[in-house]
Amino acid sequence: MKATDEERAEAAKKIQAWWRGTQVRQKLLQMVLKVWIIQNWWWRMLARQLEKRRQYALEAYREQEWAAVRLPSWVRMWRIHQRYWRVLNAARMIQTCWRWYIYHTRGFVRGFFRVTSNMLQTELEIVYGPEACKVRECIPLSIKE
Repeated sequence: MKATDEERAEAAKKIQAWWRGTQVRQKLLQMVLKVWIIQNWWWRMLARQLEKRRQYALEAYREQEWAAVRLPSWVRMWRIHQRYWRVLNAARMIQTCWRWYIYHTRGFVRGFFRVTSNMLQTELEIVYGPEACKVRECIPLSIKE
């Protein structure tokens, strides 16, 4: 059985169609693989961007919370510091006034003594504020000979 030219041409067309179909399917498979690779890369990039956005949002939230906690504590610390200095200055003022008062109103003792052959004469003057007290005594001395 000999094939005619027409049958050969028909067989050649079928082989060429199969070959072209195989080539097209192979190209389509390669293109699908390339598209899949590009899509995977793109999804990874989107996931990274989303993670960065989440990190930025978390950082912003953390900074806001930090400010919401720290700033009031700094204000409280500053107010306590001011109150401490006011109390300290008031205490210094009170101490200064008290020391001035004590210095100007404190009492003192002034006196003298004189020893004679058989007597000890003492005179003491005790002053405390507006009041004064004077004490004079003569104490006999017993001297053994």
